[in-house]
Amino acid sequence: MSDGATRRHVVVTGDVQGVSFRDATRQEAEQAGLAGWVRNRDDGSVEAVFEGDADAVERLVEWCRSGPSSADVDDVELTEAEAEGESGFDVR
Repeated sequence: MSDGATRRHVVVTGDVQGVSFRDATRQEAEQAGLAGWVRNRDDGSVEAVFEGDADAVERLVEWCRSGPSSADVDDVELTEAEAEGESGFDVR
């Protein structure tokens, strides 16, 4: 179910939990008109899926490389995926 949408799965490592990373990601995604979700993982990383306009998705992936000012990002692992028709953006 693509309709021209792009989907990216990211795992962000570093000091990214307890620094409002998920909420800031939700705000950025909603402003960009993207769908998907973001959640903390047990290993201390943050995982997210962004789906929508390709340029907006790439901008959000780039934003994740620094995140909110309180975060200290070490790395962003990026995986491309087929769009699934997500709607809305959830903090899980």
